[in-house]
Amino acid sequence: MKIVKWVSFVLAMFSFLVDESFASYTPPDNYLIACGSSQNITFQGRTFVPDSQHSSLVLETGNSIVAANSSSRVPFPIYQSARIFTEKASYNFEIQQQGRHWVRLYFFPVKNPSHDLTSASLTVVTDEFVLLNNFTFKNYNGSYMFKEYAINVTSDTLTLTLIPSNGSVVFVNGIEVVSMPNDLFIDQALALIPSEPFSGLSVLAFETVYRLNMGGPLLNAQNDTLGRTWENDLKYLHVNSSVLNVSVSPSTIKYPAGVSPETAPNWVYATAETMGDANVAQNSFNVTWVFPVDPNFSYLIRAHFCDIMSISLNSLVFDMFVNSDIALRSLDLSSITGNLAVPYYRDFVSNASTDSNTLSVSVGPDSVADITNATMNGLEIMKISNSLKSLDGLSSVESLLPSSSSKANKIGIIVGSSVGAVAAIALVGLCYYCCIVRRQSKSPQQGHSWLPLPLYGNSQTLTKSTLSQKSGTASCISIASTNLGRFFSFQEILDATNKFDEKLLLGVGGFGRVYKGTLEDGTNVAVKRGNPRSEQGIAEFRTEIDMLSKLRHRHLVSLIGYCDERSEMILVYEYMANGPLRSHLYGADLPPLSWKQRLEICIGAARGLHYLHTGAAQSIIHRDVKTTNILLDDNFVAKVADFGLSKTGPALDQTHVSTAVKGSFGYLDPEYFRRQQLTDKSDVYSFGVVLMEVLCTRPALNPVLPREQVNIAEWAMTWQKKGMLDQIMDQNLVGKVSPASLKKFGETAEKCLAEHGVDRPSMGDVLWNLEYALQLQETSSALTEPQDNSTNHITGIQLTTLEPFDNSVSMIDGSNSVTDDDAEDAATSAVFSQLVNPRGR
Repeated sequence: MKIVKWVSFVLAMFSFLVDESFASYTPPDNYLIACGSSQNITFQGRTFVPDSQHSSLVLETGNSIVAANSSSRVPFPIYQSARIFTEKASYNFEIQQQGRHWVRLYFFPVKNPSHDLTSASLTVVTDEFVLLNNFTFKNYNGSYMFKEYAINVTSDTLTLTLIPSNGSVVFVNGIEVVSMPNDLFIDQALALIPSEPFSGLSVLAFETVYRLNMGGPLLNAQNDTLGRTWENDLKYLHVNSSVLNVSVSPSTIKYPAGVSPETAPNWVYATAETMGDANVAQNSFNVTWVFPVDPNFSYLIRAHFCDIMSISLNSLVFDMFVNSDIALRSLDLSSITGNLAVPYYRDFVSNASTDSNTLSVSVGPDSVADITNATMNGLEIMKISNSLKSLDGLSSVESLLPSSSSKANKIGIIVGSSVGAVAAIALVGLCYYCCIVRRQSKSPQQGHSWLPLPLYGNSQTLTKSTLSQKSGTASCISIASTNLGRFFSFQEILDATNKFDEKLLLGVGGFGRVYKGTLEDGTNVAVKRGNPRSEQGIAEFRTEIDMLSKLRHRHLVSLIGYCDERSEMILVYEYMANGPLRSHLYGADLPPLSWKQRLEICIGAARGLHYLHTGAAQSIIHRDVKTTNILLDDNFVAKVADFGLSKTGPALDQTHVSTAVKGSFGYLDPEYFRRQQLTDKSDVYSFGVVLMEVLCTRPALNPVLPREQVNIAEWAMTWQKKGMLDQIMDQNLVGKVSPASLKKFGETAEKCLAEHGVDRPSMGDVLWNLEYALQLQETSSALTEPQDNSTNHITGIQLTTLEPFDNSVSMIDGSNSVTDDDAEDAATSAVFSQLVNPRGR
């Protein structure tokens, strides 16, 4: 019976594969290199170019040998040639667009009269990461090996260095360096031990160890827009008879926003394994896949789902486990996606099972739902680089690429000379500084009551950079160990702001006035100049610099530098073209934001706050979350600003931070106000006020309104509890908001505004609910528009592409397995804070 079902499935797959078209994604960087070959090679529908003929590729080596073998025993054309190195060698790739790239390596020990490649020791590193370390084919249960990595390239070049060891040689048959969409891998996932958000994936490297097409045939580069390989899951099933294959035509797959054929091909979502009428004694069993893994690493697990088996909504609810840990509880796909046959995926971080060198993934029926079924469409398991930036062993790039003795001597001379020069400059600078201090002590500045910032005094050395052509003054940059950003001279600030021209005034906040400035290189910046008569002073100034110098995230402002010359306190940020969120809600004559824009802005701000609470070594509480501190760049990407009142969160053995109450009235957590006990849930309350402000487009406090309407949190909650939030929302949104999206948004805000912090969700949960509200809105909009997935499919695929490809997959400890990118995000724009008049603090 099982064989009949499988044959029927393959025939069905063939019938739709030959009719589908290839979804287009054009990678900016697309290196397909046949190493040692003298001619182009076609492999899996792609053309590989010889490494000696590529114009944007530089091969650096003292000696190399070309090996070739056209024997029928060579499995595929890419393995017919190899380049052998007897000493360290490098391939330097010019990178057109920074970001995540696939790095794929092909190895096959081609017969060569001079060297036995089966005993060659292979070590491969990039600029930052160790990919392979002392690998040899001697104990490898396979004829050839394919490796796939995901590397975040942050410079204009990528260097792959191959290192022979133990008097051996090193070789490679083929190399791919190919761009991938920046949003394919986001910065966050859910860690399972313990269950909490995991941030920082953007700075890590991955190695693909398994990629499965559940219930479907093998797919290779001809069937995947990103050139990935998906193998069938059958050999990893714990009990083969526990599943039933399900398949539909891929044309029925409806990609929502945020999911595309680059996430996974539609024929991955068009096939699935389900419990079905499985031949087992219990109906409440789990379908389990088991994978051998290296227990010394953590793994990124991406599970792909698509309800292609149900005939009605809300008829499939199930759980997912990784090892024995719950990953997803009561997953109702149609409730999340709003429809059937809509792809959905989730990312998790986990380790191997504690009692074996395996990692298991299971799906099974929800224990409280009267539904005995579960499904999965695809699964990706990727090894995560360790603290040494290695994906193979405990060696770092630095330990594998030691400097030669002559090079070390040269470096020693250069370092010694540099230290001497720096010392001399520092001495001159110290004398100059003493003169300035003495001069200032004799002629104090009028109108400035602040003392110079003590943070950057005796403990820090500053080095000179080039002289300003306009001002003739030196710009200084803090030494790397302090990492506090650029030091601007006061003259540079005057030049940038045209002597604080009032025409360049952007706004006024609790700290001082904010001006638009232009640096000498044409870069627009926001310059926040402290007011000596402000209630905020040196403590807030120091906190702002200290916090932002340690934080980098796409949804947090990015500090460029500061100036504390002439008793000034000035902060310089990158310019945010669209200013504060508040000005787009009310108080300014700007076009109203759409509901989707508002949700995306709230999601961005929530991501920034979530990073503060969980992404740093110790949590950070913002303490002044409000619409004037959420700023928008030219693409309306939201960034959280103004860290002058921020506090480090409680230690592990504490529940709160006891501190004086600071913040803005209308946004203050009532529990914090009463008890002076600050937690990250205080930010959650303030963010709940922001959500209601976004929906209703009115201030948090408006004393001219009737008493029951003065406080937006109290007023909006009375309508939310009646289920009538639509009666008070912005009139520009009437008729344009999905009821389901509004309901989820209101429920999220209500939870944020709970009286007691323990009853409020974490920012991670808030973020998840807002993304859900956005998905509900987009799904509702999509249902009113005709679907066209014609660009998502490949046409003309021959049956031969579905033939077994088991020998091409890589090995994990001798077991066959398929192997293979913000900054989330590097920080981009960032800015000033409090650009409108309310002081609030």
